[in-house]
Amino acid sequence: MEKIVLIDGHSILNRAYYGVPDLTNSEGLHTNAVYGFLNIMFKILDEEKPDYFAVAFDLKAPTFRHKLYEQYKGTRKPMQEELRQQVPVIKEMLTAMKVPLMMLEGYEADDLLGTVAKKAEADGLEAVVVSGDRDLLQLAADHIMIRIPKTKKGGTEIENYRTEDVMEKYQVTPIQIIELKALMGDSSDNIPGIPGVGEKTATKLIVEYGCIENAYAHVEEIKPNKARESLRDHYDMAQMSKELATINIHSPFELDMEQARMTDLYTKEAFELCKRLEFKNMLSRFEIDQSEQNQVAESFHVTSDLQQAGEWLGQLKEEKQIGFFLLSDEEKAFRGMAVSGANDTFFFCKQGFLTEGYLTSALDELLQTAEQAVTIQLKEQMHFWKPAESVRKKIRDAAIAAYLLNPLKGEYPYEDMAKDYLATMLPGKTELLGKSKIKDLDEEDKILSAVGCYQSYTALHAMPVMLEKLKAEEMDSLFEEMEMPLVYALSAMEKAGIRADAGILKEYAGELSEKIHQLEQEIYTDAGEEFNINSPKQLGLILFEKLQIPGSKKTKSGYSTAADILENLAPEYPIIQKVLDYRQVAKLKSTYADGLASFIGEDGRIHGTFHQTVTATGRISSTDPNLQNIPIRTEMGRLFRKVFLPKENWIFIDADYSQIELRVLAALSGDEALIHAFQNGIDIHTLTASQVFHTPLDQVTPLQRRNAKAVNFGIVYGISAFGLSQDLKISRKEASEYIDSYFASYPKIKEFLDRAVADAKEKGYIATYYHRRRPVPELASSNFMQRSFGERIAMNSPIQGTAADIIKLAMIRVDQRLREEQLQARLVLQVHDELLIEAPKEEEARVREILHQEMLGVTDFAVSMEIDIQSGSDWYEAH
Repeated sequence: MEKIVLIDGHSILNRAYYGVPDLTNSEGLHTNAVYGFLNIMFKILDEEKPDYFAVAFDLKAPTFRHKLYEQYKGTRKPMQEELRQQVPVIKEMLTAMKVPLMMLEGYEADDLLGTVAKKAEADGLEAVVVSGDRDLLQLAADHIMIRIPKTKKGGTEIENYRTEDVMEKYQVTPIQIIELKALMGDSSDNIPGIPGVGEKTATKLIVEYGCIENAYAHVEEIKPNKARESLRDHYDMAQMSKELATINIHSPFELDMEQARMTDLYTKEAFELCKRLEFKNMLSRFEIDQSEQNQVAESFHVTSDLQQAGEWLGQLKEEKQIGFFLLSDEEKAFRGMAVSGANDTFFFCKQGFLTEGYLTSALDELLQTAEQAVTIQLKEQMHFWKPAESVRKKIRDAAIAAYLLNPLKGEYPYEDMAKDYLATMLPGKTELLGKSKIKDLDEEDKILSAVGCYQSYTALHAMPVMLEKLKAEEMDSLFEEMEMPLVYALSAMEKAGIRADAGILKEYAGELSEKIHQLEQEIYTDAGEEFNINSPKQLGLILFEKLQIPGSKKTKSGYSTAADILENLAPEYPIIQKVLDYRQVAKLKSTYADGLASFIGEDGRIHGTFHQTVTATGRISSTDPNLQNIPIRTEMGRLFRKVFLPKENWIFIDADYSQIELRVLAALSGDEALIHAFQNGIDIHTLTASQVFHTPLDQVTPLQRRNAKAVNFGIVYGISAFGLSQDLKISRKEASEYIDSYFASYPKIKEFLDRAVADAKEKGYIATYYHRRRPVPELASSNFMQRSFGERIAMNSPIQGTAADIIKLAMIRVDQRLREEQLQARLVLQVHDELLIEAPKEEEARVREILHQEMLGVTDFAVSMEIDIQSGSDWYEAH
């Protein structure tokens, strides 16, 4: 028998939306429902292998049921915006796959599914109907199977129903499902049923009488009394409910079976839409011919011959604009060079006379003659090549431009740039390589050259489009004058590295091991037994059952021993403070004492990696290792800075912006009171304490100042009364009064923050003083928590982002001055608002002058920046 599969579109889309965590693509479009729908669809189609396939959707127009009963489906909440925007997308995808969509005004999807399924059955076909709606069980028959997906941990489970399955589960035949609904109603569709009759009583009545008409004919025999009176008094409601629940299997809809015949779903249009939606793991289902997929590869030329290379390089010298990419493998070994002109891209294999030195020198020559050059991930290529100072301003990095245009993505591969800015679908690096690695490919391998050529081609051709967008969004200066020069400062920092003493680390590891052992023994003594302190389950049992400490609720997995719960209890229970200390010391040992040692290179220095295209606020981040995360809140954590030493007979000079975010807040808000305080050297936390707690300035207590400091920084991060109450261990009412009093003291700050949220809601983004944009899609969410998070982002991003921009400009200026004056001193580390310089002792005075001039000269705000400069024989002493 031939088979038809029919899907209830809205039902499965809705189920997928609530079953798959929120996903968005780089355009900010929510995609989780579409993604989940396709996964369910592919699973069904793979299992059923049908001959025909169609998907039914409801339309907005009222149906005959609404005319019968105005309140039909009246209790349903409006569709969430994140789901609503995905309805046209799934329809677009199905249309791209050439799947017919079944829709008819005045009828629901259920009616169309019932009509088509019953006709298919009559025509001798097997029908499979897929829906999350159990109303459709009334259609189940020997040749009609209803499949109901259920989301469970680890994937989707599907329940299957034919006639006998319905009878086994519900004790009635499929058609009698309608009778049940007539009596018990259906809250999801707002079908009333009759009062006082639930599923159990309804089932009992239908098993006994078969239908509501027969039950009504024997109404005086019905027990219990309540059901008898309800049916007798409300039989008209039961009749109406039955009509509402009955799927119309004779609706005036006819499916064109030829259009519904299964063909290849994996069309070029569907492939392109999958790429746009960024469903990368679905792309393997498509067998798209690479030559058809893009004509770009036809312009690629590959050589390992010196003479041919010379001819091509001569040809490229005539180009005004070039794209380039120095290809390295997974171990950072150079493998070849791609260079693009207006029409052709050339790949020069590293082989024979085409050495790394020959090819990088050839690139230097090309950069001298070209007016502009573009690449992707310039800093990574500078591991084995350093562009001359004279050509640096000619080079642009397309990945950084893409980051500025959409800072939420985190990754900027060339295929995404080609899709976003060239409307071209290119095979990505992962697609090209499959399970191969670049280091395993030989020089003549086409895949090797293709990886390099696509990077170079995309960089050159996408950059003009990106520059136009940057200009339109007022970020061209940010790109040219901040982000591009920063690449060279970061590269120099990575190359310089920072010296770390493995011996001191080993000593600390030993000391921390002793401390861990000591804390373990004290905790065991307090607990009265030994247990695994690292096991939340065992710890929870000891603290909250054996020791009967109140304050944590038991869940299925046991008692919560999260930090916030333990921190609230620590002041009263010494064992809990010891557990917190144990966790802190154990982390210091594993992450820093043991972890940092593995990053020390043969030169005795740690060469971390700094990222400028990761954080949405514009802050620089670091990895391998994350040196920005060296703890400073505790003395034990701060001691790790003693591990970092300058060269022999050199010193560290550390310059730290003082209260940069509060100064930025004062400048951007224009609040006179805050500006006056900074201009006149008044301690801002003492002033805030004086105003919030109505205390004379000279009578502010240390506790009041500490609390005011929490309020000052909390305001910067959009803190709520609840958050402040948790931080200060005070009531929410008291915290709310602090915040109100703060805003009364600094009214323009309140105006500034409110305006930031309003602007972000209107425009969809928030901007820093230097025009860096941060999209805030959370503000459009139907979820209250997400919207609240979006409001905090809107308040904080202009402040934190502007501070990040200032430190970037300071880094560039300091780095350039040190080079211009040909000093040996060099920038080795940046940690948020702090710059660390390694310098010969005799250069200290000059370096201090440069730091002072350049870091303070970055801004022209009404509030001047302040810096604290210290020096020392290790990082601890210098900070």
